[in-house]
Amino acid sequence: MLKNRLPANVALAAERIGAHIRKTPLDYSRCFSDAIGANVWLKLENLQHTGSFKARGAFNKLLVMTDDERKAGCVAASSGNHGAAIAWAMAELGVKGMVFVPEQTSSAKVNAIRDAGGDVRFFGTDGLDTEIHARDYARRNDMVYVSPYNDPDVIAGQGTCAVEIAEQLPDVDALFVAVGGGGLIGGAGAFLKSVKPEVSVVACQPEASPVMTRSVEAGRIVELPSDTTLSDGTAGGIEAGAITFDLCRDVTDDFVLVSESAIAAAMRSFIDSHHMLLEGAAGVVLAGLLARSGRYKDKNIVAIICGGNISRDTLRTVI
Repeated sequence: MLKNRLPANVALAAERIGAHIRKTPLDYSRCFSDAIGANVWLKLENLQHTGSFKARGAFNKLLVMTDDERKAGCVAASSGNHGAAIAWAMAELGVKGMVFVPEQTSSAKVNAIRDAGGDVRFFGTDGLDTEIHARDYARRNDMVYVSPYNDPDVIAGQGTCAVEIAEQLPDVDALFVAVGGGGLIGGAGAFLKSVKPEVSVVACQPEASPVMTRSVEAGRIVELPSDTTLSDGTAGGIEAGAITFDLCRDVTDDFVLVSESAIAAAMRSFIDSHHMLLEGAAGVVLAGLLARSGRYKDKNIVAIICGGNISRDTLRTVI
């Protein structure tokens, strides 16, 4: 069972990718601590290479591939962050490939992929459509498809964030994570619970695209339309049969859905108090944290600031 093997795989991934990624800071937040009556630390993955946690999974996947697989090249599908991370990792490791993105992907994230050396191609209006197309393209061209979440090596890489959290704050009581496909919460939640079983793992999603939440409620992956959301990095459907569904269901103790106004307000609070940028998905985490105010009085909480890639136009609507 993947869940049982995952903590060991995450630990191995941390050793494997250590030379290629940044160990990001875990900063105490007086602003959010005061707001919810707990001790809140922010895991600043917005300071990771390419501006998000996705670099972790990208490097782990490419590093476990065979020489022949690297020569064949990679195909990725992404709303932006995974694509930029794969492009960065491919450039660092000398692997060729391309990244398919949905047509509405933010210009900031498209530019980030291109700046990292990626070959960007557009397809579809929903992340799930893009993933299906990219997987089929890889199959037809004998290339390796690198899923943004539905891959055990990618999940293990994303989970290395929790290896650092466990070292930086051993007495963590709760972990708040933004959820789209479920790779980050699956890997990080499984590892953290392996070293501290009593830790509470909280999944945060926008009301505009609550696919994983509704899927767990239904006991199966469901198809739902997604409305426009500031959290474009978590929006869209989940691939049929995704291994992250069982992981997310098993490691998550609570699901919280937040409105667009709550996301924007949380983003403003972070920008004002921490003087750095964050993207909508990270705003979802902070909005989810604020929505659970009072439940974790005096406890030690970690919220993963999963990315900082936001376009100027989107930023204007927030501030």
